[in-house]
Amino acid sequence: MTRARSFVAAAIVALSVPAGAALYAQTPPAPDLHPVLAGRQITPPLRGEATIQVQWPPATHRDKDTVITTVRVKNMSSGPLKGFTVDQPWYNKDGAVVASTKATINGLFQPNDVQSLTLELPYHTGMDRNNYLFSHANGTVKKPETVAKLEMPAADKKPAAAPAKK
Repeated sequence: MTRARSFVAAAIVALSVPAGAALYAQTPPAPDLHPVLAGRQITPPLRGEATIQVQWPPATHRDKDTVITTVRVKNMSSGPLKGFTVDQPWYNKDGAVVASTKATINGLFQPNDVQSLTLELPYHTGMDRNNYLFSHANGTVKKPETVAKLEMPAADKKPAAAPAKK
């Protein structure tokens, strides 16, 4: 009789283990993201070669022991650029690099957006000439087109609406 009871107990345990594992393995359904993303179109960052415009010449001046350069760029690519960076190496008369600095746009650099990047580095007596190297996280940047002046698109330049009269 004890053998029969232990057999029944073993059968109950054997049948309950897979059922418990099946209940444990079920995951809750993913949350509905439609309210969060309602009406928004998400464009992934551009991969490959990007196209930009640069206001030329960049504004460079010396403030005591610091050289400050402001570069204005416009994204002419079809998609946003992630991790857009400007490197500025400075060379001496022999062509050796004597100083270098870099500036990056945090977030995405949207198409037709104009951004100003400020490059700062300590003054070095051997500084003779410099260069600008443009890049982004997912590819390269074509040789930039130089323009005399860059302004924000007309849609962004509208003045703020006047407050409603009471």
